[in-house]
Amino acid sequence: MTPGYVDLHAHYLPGIDDGAPDLKTGLEMVDAITAMGFTTLCATPHQRAGMYLPSAEQIEAALSEVRTALASRPNPPEIGIAAENYWDEIFAGRALTGTQPTYPGGKAFLFEVPVGQMPANLDDQLFRMRLSGLLPVMAHPERYRAVQEDLTRAEKLGQRAALLVDLAALEGAFGRPQKKTARRLVEEGLVHAVATDLHAPSDARAVAGGIEWLRKRMGESTVTRLLSDNPRRILAGELP
Repeated sequence: MTPGYVDLHAHYLPGIDDGAPDLKTGLEMVDAITAMGFTTLCATPHQRAGMYLPSAEQIEAALSEVRTALASRPNPPEIGIAAENYWDEIFAGRALTGTQPTYPGGKAFLFEVPVGQMPANLDDQLFRMRLSGLLPVMAHPERYRAVQEDLTRAEKLGQRAALLVDLAALEGAFGRPQKKTARRLVEEGLVHAVATDLHAPSDARAVAGGIEWLRKRMGESTVTRLLSDNPRRILAGELP
Protein backbone atom coordinates (compact mmCIF):
# COMPACT_ATOMS: atom_id res chain seq x y z
CA MET A 1 0.00 0.00 0.00
CA THR A 2 1.34 3.43 -0.97
CA PRO A 3 1.94 5.68 2.05
CA GLY A 4 -0.46 8.60 2.32
CA TYR A 5 0.43 12.24 1.88
CA VAL A 6 2.27 14.19 4.58
CA ASP A 7 1.22 17.77 5.35
CA LEU A 8 4.07 19.81 6.85
CA HIS A 9 2.16 23.08 7.27
CA ALA A 10 -1.39 23.73 8.54
CA HIS A 11 -3.29 25.74 11.15
CA TYR A 12 -6.12 23.53 12.37
CA LEU A 13 -5.43 23.66 16.13
CA PRO A 14 -8.37 25.52 17.69
CA GLY A 15 -8.18 29.01 19.12
CA ILE A 16 -4.45 29.72 19.14
CA ASP A 17 -3.68 31.71 15.97
CA ASP A 18 -5.35 32.83 12.72
CA GLY A 19 -6.38 29.28 11.87
CA ALA A 20 -9.31 27.31 13.27
CA PRO A 21 -11.25 29.41 15.81
CA ASP A 22 -12.75 26.35 17.51
CA LEU A 23 -12.61 22.55 17.62
CA LYS A 24 -15.50 22.03 15.21
CA THR A 25 -13.78 24.08 12.53
CA GLY A 26 -10.43 22.41 13.18
CA LEU A 27 -11.99 18.98 12.72
CA GLU A 28 -13.63 20.11 9.47
CA MET A 29 -10.19 21.12 8.23
CA VAL A 30 -8.66 17.79 9.25
CA ASP A 31 -11.52 15.95 7.51
CA ALA A 32 -11.03 18.00 4.35
CA ILE A 33 -7.36 17.18 3.94
CA THR A 34 -7.57 13.55 5.01
CA ALA A 35 -10.23 13.12 2.31
CA MET A 36 -7.54 14.17 -0.18
CA GLY A 37 -5.21 11.39 0.95
CA PHE A 38 -3.22 12.98 3.78
CA THR A 39 -2.48 10.52 6.58
CA THR A 40 0.27 12.38 8.48
CA LEU A 41 -0.42 15.93 9.62
CA CYS A 42 1.87 18.47 11.26
CA ALA A 43 0.14 21.31 13.04
CA THR A 44 2.24 24.47 12.68
CA PRO A 45 0.78 27.27 14.81
CA HIS A 46 2.37 30.67 14.35
CA GLN A 47 5.17 31.82 16.62
CA ARG A 48 5.47 35.54 15.94
CA ALA A 49 6.27 38.29 18.41
CA GLY A 50 3.46 40.79 18.97
CA MET A 51 0.96 38.77 16.96
CA TYR A 52 0.61 35.04 17.68
CA LEU A 53 2.79 33.51 20.35
CA PRO A 54 0.85 30.67 22.01
CA SER A 55 2.76 28.87 24.73
CA ALA A 56 3.87 25.25 24.50
CA GLU A 57 1.19 24.42 27.07
CA GLN A 58 -1.56 26.11 25.04
CA ILE A 59 -0.45 24.33 21.88
CA GLU A 60 -0.29 20.96 23.60
CA ALA A 61 -3.78 21.47 25.07
CA ALA A 62 -5.22 22.33 21.65
CA LEU A 63 -3.48 19.33 20.08
CA SER A 64 -4.81 17.03 22.80
CA GLU A 65 -8.32 18.34 22.14
CA VAL A 66 -8.06 17.47 18.44
CA ARG A 67 -6.48 14.07 19.09
CA THR A 68 -9.17 13.16 21.63
CA ALA A 69 -11.93 14.09 19.20
CA LEU A 70 -10.35 11.96 16.45
CA ALA A 71 -9.49 8.96 18.64
CA SER A 72 -12.86 7.26 18.22
CA ARG A 73 -12.77 7.47 14.44
CA PRO A 74 -11.60 4.60 12.24
CA ASN A 75 -8.10 5.13 10.83
CA PRO A 76 -7.49 8.62 12.24
CA PRO A 77 -4.54 10.53 10.79
CA GLU A 78 -1.22 10.68 12.62
CA ILE A 79 -0.92 14.17 14.07
CA GLY A 80 2.30 15.84 15.18
CA ILE A 81 3.16 19.30 16.40
CA ALA A 82 5.63 21.87 15.06
CA ALA A 83 5.40 25.64 14.54
CA GLU A 84 5.62 28.32 11.87
CA ASN A 85 8.53 30.32 13.27
CA TYR A 86 8.62 33.94 12.09
CA TRP A 87 12.16 35.24 11.61
CA ASP A 88 12.09 37.80 14.43
CA GLU A 89 13.76 38.49 17.76
CA ILE A 90 11.95 35.61 19.46
CA PHE A 91 13.16 33.17 16.84
CA ALA A 92 16.69 34.63 16.89
CA GLY A 93 16.97 34.07 20.62
CA ARG A 94 15.68 30.53 20.38
CA ALA A 95 17.90 29.71 17.42
CA LEU A 96 21.00 30.73 19.39
CA THR A 97 20.24 28.04 21.93
CA GLY A 98 18.67 25.52 19.55
CA THR A 99 15.30 25.78 21.28
CA GLN A 100 13.14 26.88 18.36
CA PRO A 101 10.07 24.60 17.97
CA THR A 102 10.81 21.75 15.58
CA TYR A 103 8.95 19.07 13.68
CA PRO A 104 8.37 15.70 15.39
CA GLY A 105 11.74 14.04 15.85
CA GLY A 106 13.54 17.32 16.39
CA LYS A 107 15.52 17.25 13.13
CA ALA A 108 13.83 20.02 11.12
CA PHE A 109 11.95 23.27 11.75
CA LEU A 110 9.60 25.48 9.71
CA PHE A 111 10.23 29.21 9.32
CA GLU A 112 8.96 32.22 7.38
CA VAL A 113 10.55 35.60 6.68
CA PRO A 114 9.15 39.06 5.94
CA VAL A 115 7.52 39.17 2.52
CA GLY A 116 9.15 42.40 1.38
CA GLN A 117 12.77 41.88 2.40
CA MET A 118 14.93 38.87 3.22
CA PRO A 119 16.78 39.07 6.55
CA ALA A 120 20.41 40.16 6.37
CA ASN A 121 22.90 37.29 6.05
CA LEU A 122 20.07 34.79 5.70
CA ASP A 123 22.16 32.32 3.70
CA ASP A 124 24.96 32.33 6.25
CA GLN A 125 22.56 31.87 9.14
CA LEU A 126 20.82 28.97 7.42
CA PHE A 127 24.21 27.40 6.71
CA ARG A 128 25.17 27.60 10.40
CA MET A 129 21.86 26.01 11.36
CA ARG A 130 22.55 23.16 8.95
CA LEU A 131 25.97 22.69 10.52
CA SER A 132 24.27 22.42 13.92
CA GLY A 133 22.36 19.39 12.64
CA LEU A 134 18.97 20.99 12.00
CA LEU A 135 17.21 21.28 8.64
CA PRO A 136 15.51 24.66 8.06
CA VAL A 137 12.27 24.45 6.06
CA MET A 138 11.14 27.68 4.37
CA ALA A 139 7.39 28.23 4.24
CA HIS A 140 5.81 29.54 1.01
CA PRO A 141 8.90 30.87 -0.85
CA GLU A 142 6.58 31.97 -3.66
CA ARG A 143 5.35 34.87 -1.50
CA TYR A 144 8.73 36.54 -1.05
CA ARG A 145 9.44 39.45 -3.34
CA ALA A 146 13.12 38.53 -3.73
CA VAL A 147 12.13 35.10 -5.07
CA GLN A 148 9.40 36.52 -7.32
CA GLU A 149 11.90 38.91 -8.89
CA ASP A 150 14.77 36.44 -9.26
CA LEU A 151 14.28 32.67 -9.20
CA THR A 152 18.00 32.12 -8.71
CA ARG A 153 17.40 33.39 -5.16
CA ALA A 154 15.28 30.32 -4.56
CA GLU A 155 17.98 28.11 -6.06
CA LYS A 156 20.52 29.45 -3.57
CA LEU A 157 18.12 29.21 -0.64
CA GLY A 158 17.33 25.64 -1.63
CA GLN A 159 20.94 24.68 -1.01
CA ARG A 160 20.53 25.64 2.64
CA ALA A 161 16.86 24.94 3.36
CA ALA A 162 13.99 22.81 2.12
CA LEU A 163 11.53 24.95 0.13
CA LEU A 164 7.87 24.27 0.94
CA VAL A 165 5.39 25.73 -1.56
CA ASP A 166 1.71 26.24 -0.69
CA LEU A 167 -0.58 24.05 -2.79
CA ALA A 168 -3.23 26.77 -2.91
CA ALA A 169 -0.70 29.14 -4.51
CA LEU A 170 -0.46 26.78 -7.48
CA GLU A 171 -4.19 27.33 -7.95
CA GLY A 172 -3.86 31.12 -7.70
CA ALA A 173 -5.44 31.59 -4.28
CA PHE A 174 -3.00 34.32 -3.20
CA GLY A 175 -2.63 36.28 -6.42
CA ARG A 176 -0.99 36.18 -9.82
CA PRO A 177 2.66 36.80 -8.77
CA GLN A 178 2.45 34.03 -6.16
CA LYS A 179 0.81 31.65 -8.63
CA LYS A 180 3.36 32.35 -11.35
CA THR A 181 6.29 31.96 -8.96
CA ALA A 182 4.93 28.81 -7.32
CA ARG A 183 4.40 27.12 -10.67
CA ARG A 184 7.84 28.11 -11.95
CA LEU A 185 9.46 26.79 -8.78
CA VAL A 186 7.76 23.44 -9.34
CA GLU A 187 8.41 23.29 -13.07
CA GLU A 188 12.10 24.11 -12.64
CA GLY A 189 12.58 21.52 -9.91
CA LEU A 190 13.42 24.01 -7.17
CA VAL A 191 10.71 22.86 -4.74
CA HIS A 192 11.43 20.19 -2.17
CA ALA A 193 7.83 19.65 -1.00
CA VAL A 194 4.35 21.18 -1.01
CA ALA A 195 1.86 21.67 1.83
CA THR A 196 -1.70 22.81 2.49
CA ASP A 197 -1.06 25.81 4.82
CA LEU A 198 -4.74 25.35 5.64
CA HIS A 199 -6.30 28.13 7.75
CA ALA A 200 -10.01 27.44 7.18
CA PRO A 201 -12.23 24.71 5.68
CA SER A 202 -12.83 26.95 2.67
CA ASP A 203 -9.12 26.74 1.80
CA ALA A 204 -9.48 23.06 0.94
CA ARG A 205 -10.87 23.72 -2.53
CA ALA A 206 -7.75 25.63 -3.65
CA VAL A 207 -5.53 22.99 -2.05
CA ALA A 208 -7.28 20.26 -4.05
CA GLY A 209 -6.89 22.40 -7.16
CA GLY A 210 -3.17 22.68 -6.52
CA ILE A 211 -2.82 18.92 -6.23
CA GLU A 212 -4.76 18.47 -9.47
CA TRP A 213 -2.53 21.00 -11.26
CA LEU A 214 0.53 19.12 -10.04
CA ARG A 215 -0.92 15.85 -11.28
CA LYS A 216 -1.84 17.16 -14.73
CA ARG A 217 1.25 19.29 -15.27
CA MET A 218 3.99 17.20 -13.66
CA GLY A 219 2.57 13.68 -13.34
CA GLU A 220 1.71 11.29 -10.54
CA SER A 221 5.35 10.59 -9.70
CA THR A 222 5.86 14.28 -8.85
CA VAL A 223 2.74 14.30 -6.70
CA THR A 224 4.08 11.33 -4.75
CA ARG A 225 7.54 12.86 -4.44
CA LEU A 226 6.40 16.29 -3.24
CA LEU A 227 3.53 15.14 -1.01
CA SER A 228 4.80 11.85 0.39
CA ASP A 229 8.43 10.89 -0.20
CA ASN A 230 10.17 14.24 0.29
CA PRO A 231 8.13 15.36 3.32
CA ARG A 232 9.14 12.15 5.07
CA ARG A 233 12.78 12.81 4.22
CA ILE A 234 12.44 16.36 5.57
CA LEU A 235 11.04 15.06 8.85
CA ALA A 236 14.11 12.82 9.04
CA GLY A 237 16.32 15.89 8.68
CA GLU A 238 17.33 15.23 5.08
CA LEU A 239 17.40 17.88 2.36
CA PRO A 240 15.78 16.05 -0.60
